[in-house]
Amino acid sequence: MPITKVTRNYQITIPAEVRKALGIREGEYLTVELRGNEVVIRKAEMDWPSIDLGRDFTPEEIENNARKALMEALKWEE
Repeated sequence: MPITKVTRNYQITIPAEVRKALGIREGEYLTVELRGNEVVIRKAEMDWPSIDLGRDFTPEEIENNARKALMEALKWEE
C-alpha cells in the first residue's frame, strides 16, 4: 500500500502507481468523500460541454452550454 505525506498546506501527492492505475492527469478534477474515518478520493466524471470552433453558435446554444458548465461546477463544490 503506497504512503503519502500531508504537507504544511494540507496537500498530498498521489503516488505514481495510483495515478497510472486510474489514468489521473495533471489538471483533472477528483472528488473527495469522507466515510467515517476514511477519505475516499475518486477521479471525477464531469460532463463538460465541448465547443466545436468550426461552426457558429446561436446565443441560445452559448447560454445553454454556459449554464450547464456552471451547474456542473457548482455541483462539484458542494
